[in-house]
Amino acid sequence: MKKVILRPGHISVAEWRLIWQGAPIKLDPACHDVILKSARAVANIVAKGDPVYGINTGFGKLASVRIPDDQFEVLQRNIVISHAAGVGDPLPDAVVRLMMVLKLASLARGASGVQLETIELLESMICKGVLPIVPSQGSVGASGDLAPLSHMACTMIGIGDANFGGVRMPATAAMEAAGLKPLAALAAKEGLALLNGTQFSTACALTGLFEAERLLQTSLITGALSTEAAKGSDSPFDDRLHLLRGHDTQIECAAALRALMAKSAIRASHLDNDNRVQDPYCLRCQPQVAGATLTLLRQAGATLETEANGVSDNPLIFAETGEAISGGNFHAQPVAFAADMMAMAVCEIGSISERRTAMLVDPALSGLPAFLTPNPGLNSGFMIPQVTSAALVSENKQMAYPASVDSIPTSANQEDHVSMAAHGARRLMRMIANANNVLAIELLAGAQGCDFHRPLMSSAPLERARAVIRAKVPKLDDDRLMYPDIEAAASLVCCGEIASAVEIDLPEVVRR
Repeated sequence: MKKVILRPGHISVAEWRLIWQGAPIKLDPACHDVILKSARAVANIVAKGDPVYGINTGFGKLASVRIPDDQFEVLQRNIVISHAAGVGDPLPDAVVRLMMVLKLASLARGASGVQLETIELLESMICKGVLPIVPSQGSVGASGDLAPLSHMACTMIGIGDANFGGVRMPATAAMEAAGLKPLAALAAKEGLALLNGTQFSTACALTGLFEAERLLQTSLITGALSTEAAKGSDSPFDDRLHLLRGHDTQIECAAALRALMAKSAIRASHLDNDNRVQDPYCLRCQPQVAGATLTLLRQAGATLETEANGVSDNPLIFAETGEAISGGNFHAQPVAFAADMMAMAVCEIGSISERRTAMLVDPALSGLPAFLTPNPGLNSGFMIPQVTSAALVSENKQMAYPASVDSIPTSANQEDHVSMAAHGARRLMRMIANANNVLAIELLAGAQGCDFHRPLMSSAPLERARAVIRAKVPKLDDDRLMYPDIEAAASLVCCGEIASAVEIDLPEVVRR
């Protein structure tokens, strides 16, 4: 993959997606000057001796405790090891790497007071594949993602575990295998700068954004396929309708549905003398629902692009004046709101997909054999896959409750309002896994429904998608184990193969 040159403050969402996908990175050397100036500013503050939070004082509720000059290195080490209190399953390597690059770009803005050598070590760890083991739970999304980022910082000083070459090992062994040396000591403010910030929440939210784009694109394909299976109308996708309402995203999604169904023989077969006047909402209102979903995802993407390019630790160093100003940029409310928007979007993608599957298995609505089996009664066909889809959608509805409306005081009430961004962003990965399976079930049901219309063919794009699924999962003639079929279809959804197969432009959340 093409190397991404990190220009802190000016990195696009498209570049962040390449980094998430594993693209190599290199920090723009033009950053070095501001990094050095920021580190010198911290050294000058230390020399002056005035109390400055996090440099020569304790942290949080202990900010009034003055630390002796000869204890600064101990202070920074202690904050790293004491805050590495995360629990739960380790974060996936791709998300850990993205989090590390986000932290690298933030520190390189030259407002954190970190030594150049420390930033160069973080860059080398990313480039050589030393990925800290980061537990996924323990941040409330304010005062920074303290616990997750502390686990990252622990690896930098040779503590804890890390993955290297796909193998988990002690951090010291991973660093040695990569030809790197842990930091012997952390200078004033460095420990605080490494673990204070929103990079964990932002990495999880960006992962959700990238995955949600694929979900939305795939849902347009499965929706078009279900419309064909039910011999639904494409009239609701007429451009004139959507131009009158005016939402750009709705217009885009309607255009994609028209392109997906263009020149379908199945559609041509019921253009005349169809006694149905209107289709159910799950077919007829696809552009409206998908368009609104696309709007939310793009809004979330804009927020996350700003956040990913910002500086969110504390205090911040202004080298020009020599000031260290304590504030609250670590409060992840923007990320929390973005994550909640995406949770609603992912929930709706699955919700309307399940309704289409439910419509297809109901002969009164679809006109197809009951439960999409040639011999209903003896066979149950798609009866229980639809139940599974309903179960997954209900789980996602429960998880879609806004995390950002919650708050719980921490640090002896010093941190009395928190964002819950970490929880809100992290839950997106579970919701997306559920939605993958929901779309997989609709994909199977739509393909099965179209099989009943043979020898009539659908459009060229949808036939290409059907060929991909039929290469993995044959038509269901008699009952068989269904979970392998669902797993196979879900793998095609998850890897983006279905979206690629149609060979038409689909709406993008992250524009190239």
